[in-house]
Amino acid sequence: MMRRVIAQVFFATALALALSIATAFAQAPMGEPSSPAERAFIQQHMDQWSQLTPEQRDRVLQNYRRWQGMSPEERGAAQRNFREFRQLPPEQRQQALEALRRWRSLPEARRQELRQAYGRFRMLAPDRRDQIIQRYQRFQQLPPEQRQHVLNNYRRWQQMTPEQRKQMRQQLNQRQPNPNRPRRRRWWW
Repeated sequence: MMRRVIAQVFFATALALALSIATAFAQAPMGEPSSPAERAFIQQHMDQWSQLTPEQRDRVLQNYRRWQGMSPEERGAAQRNFREFRQLPPEQRQQALEALRRWRSLPEARRQELRQAYGRFRMLAPDRRDQIIQRYQRFQQLPPEQRQHVLNNYRRWQQMTPEQRKQMRQQLNQRQPNPNRPRRRRWWW
């Protein structure tokens, strides 16, 4: 289940990336076709077109322009993603759409950071990627208060200098286990 949710998030990200790869086009007036190909496209779908608001028409034209700007490989990938999306159960499709909405609401700088992080993740060895996914799954299974505790520790860790991190590692390694207390698993990222 968790693997599927992760796949949905990656799918939504991949779909957003595929749509953003297209080249920029000159903007026509809102909801108005700017080329014979666009006019033909609208003519083919006149019933649906006539029911759209101007904002929806503009969005359709933007997507059409992106599609036209894609390479055959990009189009193929987008079509495969769409087929996979259609095969998901309704609840998972809704989760994927929500992830895509969240993606689109992010500032472009944050999206670029996430693209780079995803690129680094994809470059990892398969066993390392699996390890990260397993850790994420374990994290997701924690009760909310423990997840928050882990996130707070992670934030503190991120704010430490390299020297402070080194000292913290040494302190953790020097601790003597208490035989009367059950061993607690530590989640250090």
